[in-house]
Amino acid sequence: MVVDDVLAIRPAMLSLGLLVFISFSAARGEDAATAPVNLVPHRAIYDLSLGVTRANSQVAGVRGRILYDFDGNTCQGYSLEFRQVSELDTGEGKISTSDLRSTTWEGADAKNFKFSSQNFVDENLIDSVDGHAEREAAKTAVALDKPQPKSLSLAPGVVFPTEHMVRVINAARAGQSVLSFPGYDGSETGDKVFDTLTVIGHEIAPGERNHDDAAAGEAKLASMPRWPVTISYFERGKSDNNSEQTPAYAIRFELYANGISRALALDYNNFVINGKLTSLDIKESKPCR
Repeated sequence: MVVDDVLAIRPAMLSLGLLVFISFSAARGEDAATAPVNLVPHRAIYDLSLGVTRANSQVAGVRGRILYDFDGNTCQGYSLEFRQVSELDTGEGKISTSDLRSTTWEGADAKNFKFSSQNFVDENLIDSVDGHAEREAAKTAVALDKPQPKSLSLAPGVVFPTEHMVRVINAARAGQSVLSFPGYDGSETGDKVFDTLTVIGHEIAPGERNHDDAAAGEAKLASMPRWPVTISYFERGKSDNNSEQTPAYAIRFELYANGISRALALDYNNFVINGKLTSLDIKESKPCR
């Protein structure tokens, strides 16, 4: 049903918003593989369109936009204002609109994570999530205020979104190709942990895989390497009859060494949404005080 297709957008879009803002800058004299990971504030817009459809998807067309605004530093932590609006056309003259809004904050030490999101379908509020998580020595404690007050005790090894991407960048610089660990981003109803599998491709040299997007005209990216990255999210406890689990969704993108992402593909199994980077504003980093 098309309603199922619309609702499926929520977790992947939220994860995308939390994952694609990470960047690093190597300090002078340090090897790129060991330089600390720093986060660079930036604002980007992605225009959305339908890629491919599979199985019984009724989606015939997609248009929309992702807008996100990332800020912060190593003293104050990092905040993200994110919004994604998309219109799904069933091909039968019916259009459904999904509107996901999210605000998050993650401590620079990756021990604290605050999240708030609202998901609207055709202007009707479907769900709202509000809470925070804190990593402790023996557990990760989650306190939800919405949709219902609730306390959760997750494994201490659960990884928050910013830390996830920091690990991806470190792995890419070190030449590693696969990462696997449980991740928590506060999506869905705020009580779900996904098993994640990240696959990092070979470095893309400057001048290869050219795209007609906002990154193409950015001088700061002209000589910067990037990697193709795919992150798959698996629901715990679910598997197919052949015991091989299909991911709930996957995100593909090209990740620059400074954290800018381009050539997005959001794969919901029965359809794929492409995201083209159409606007990019790299902000000046604010020093710690």
